[in-house]
Amino acid sequence: MAMAFKMAATGMWVTDECKNSFMDMKWKKEHRYIVFKIDEGSRLVTVDKLGGPTEGYDDLTASLPTDDCRYAVFDFDFVTVDNCRKSKIFFIAWSPTASRIRAKILYATSKDGLRRALDGISYELQATDPTEMGFDVIRDIAK
Repeated sequence: MAMAFKMAATGMWVTDECKNSFMDMKWKKEHRYIVFKIDEGSRLVTVDKLGGPTEGYDDLTASLPTDDCRYAVFDFDFVTVDNCRKSKIFFIAWSPTASRIRAKILYATSKDGLRRALDGISYELQATDPTEMGFDVIRDIAK
């Protein structure tokens, strides 16, 4: 397996699958969201789940574990007050309170490397519970 990008601070690697899936979401609109996870054993950031083009934000939030950290990107389509269709990509660092301390540290220190590997992210959210990343929060930020 070819490695696309090494995150220097933590020694983690972002797989080509992560970057390719992100580009498919960004340019081809093949995915509405992508959930990434860190495999601590292999030190790889991998794709955990791909959300289909018809899935929504509720599907993304339902796919995040309540007791483990994840990263996610969400392609948010909306209409501006000027009636223009827009799309903004959100990066979400999910670190629930119930997750292990080691996982929280690992995900926090690896976040910037993954963000750099995924070119085209408009906004970033850090969330420890679902209310911090609710749909209303996403909508208000994108305006």
